[in-house]
Amino acid sequence: MSAQPAIAHRAGAREWTGLAAIALPCMLYAMDLTVLNLAVPHLSAALRPTNAQMLWIVDIYGFMLAGSLITMGTLGDRIGRRRLLLIGAAFFGFASVLAALSTSAEMLIATRALLGVAGATLAPSTLSLIRNMFLDPQQRTVAIGIWIASFSVGGTIGPLIGGALLEHFWWGSVFLVSVPVMALLLVIGPWLLPEYRDPTAGRLDVLSAGQSLAAVLAVIYGLKRFAEQGIGIVPVAAVLVGVAIGWAFIRRQGRLADPLIDLRLFRAPAFSAALLINTLAFFIAFGSFLFVVQYMQLVMGLSPLQAGLWSVPSGAAFAIGSNLVPRLVRHVRPGFVMAGGLALAAVGFALLAQVDRRDGLHLLAGAYALLSLGLSFAFTLAVDMMVGTAPPERAGAASAISETSSEFGGALGIAMLGSLIVAVYRHAMAGAELAGVPSRLQEAARASLGVVDDIAAGLPGPAAAALLESSREAFAQAFRLTCSISAAIALATALLAALMLRGVGRPPQAAAASSPCPGEA
Repeated sequence: MSAQPAIAHRAGAREWTGLAAIALPCMLYAMDLTVLNLAVPHLSAALRPTNAQMLWIVDIYGFMLAGSLITMGTLGDRIGRRRLLLIGAAFFGFASVLAALSTSAEMLIATRALLGVAGATLAPSTLSLIRNMFLDPQQRTVAIGIWIASFSVGGTIGPLIGGALLEHFWWGSVFLVSVPVMALLLVIGPWLLPEYRDPTAGRLDVLSAGQSLAAVLAVIYGLKRFAEQGIGIVPVAAVLVGVAIGWAFIRRQGRLADPLIDLRLFRAPAFSAALLINTLAFFIAFGSFLFVVQYMQLVMGLSPLQAGLWSVPSGAAFAIGSNLVPRLVRHVRPGFVMAGGLALAAVGFALLAQVDRRDGLHLLAGAYALLSLGLSFAFTLAVDMMVGTAPPERAGAASAISETSSEFGGALGIAMLGSLIVAVYRHAMAGAELAGVPSRLQEAARASLGVVDDIAAGLPGPAAAALLESSREAFAQAFRLTCSISAAIALATALLAALMLRGVGRPPQAAAASSPCPGEA
């Protein structure tokens, strides 16, 4: 009798098919974060953006996405999560067409901003729908693993699809990939996906929505400028302003009858611990994902397409790990599975620190896959705990908090670890002998490895070889140090997970449910 409720609420074929529909926009969400980088040279030639405009073209999508997550997650609780997802899908497809047909840098910046707002509806809506479609905790863990794997697949195939399109079509073609997928979601979504909203939700507080947007935008902007320019008045001021607005936002939530974020969510120890671990995991993940690909191209000399192909094992490991977690938590407490995954990621980072820049490509790809496998455990279970801890009517808000912590952790990781790489590179290059390189070019080469190949192309053979050797070794030193620090952070986070979540176990109905989920037999 005790197992009957769990069986009664187990998802069927319709829910699992609906999950496949949910995974499609999540793949595109991740693809849009990566695919533009490949198109930058092509759109630069076509639209002639200034340096400032190019920065905004690249950054505005992530800025608007991060700033809109909290509002969109709470809005879904109020108007319906399926409705918000379908509105966002239509909006995303429309904005993608506008982006592809942009005739000026200003138009592309505006359409990328629209894509960011539309993208902010996808992750919280899809995750909160999973919370309501999969009531059985064991099945929900499986579903969230598949959900997370879809982001990894999108991030992996994005550069490959983008590279193939750019081989045959104009730069705008990379945006059109999303149009048929969003159209398909609009057709099948109303049939496959249930609607759910909070029946007791009040009106959306516009001031709170504005505060959350301003706070997240200011902090993310400051962190990204800090990563690019180092410490300066503008990035520091932006972060301080964002923190101040964020503090005012939190105080306001405590006074409202219908807050944008229910602060009671943070009173659950498992929710707060999972939130912290998720933030720290994304801190090291975003930095590593960026710097490993840079290392492949700038130090090992791979083309963007080659770097994308060598990154495929990492994406595959991430997808496998996300779907391995449900099996592990049947036998091991979630906190210990997270700790084990983070320890595995620490080993991966330690191996990356040993990579030889001349013949270490296989070790690099293997270590990259190993750390991705380990991080997938942490991401899957952190999200599962945050969403599972929240009551069903607040699933949208909990999903938005989860996504916002990911964006903050990633931005902070890129800012701090990126600044460290730049500082170590410049320090190493300051003592390098660059005989035969004009002084003005030496200064540029010591500032960034990205320009060294262009500088070397205009130098005599011996001078060019010496410059390339010195700069690549300097970046390799910076990379090794950053990987060592990331390994230490991963290990410390593993200890946090083991200690803070040691008392969190699987609910009784999860243990009682013994029949396997689709794809697990």
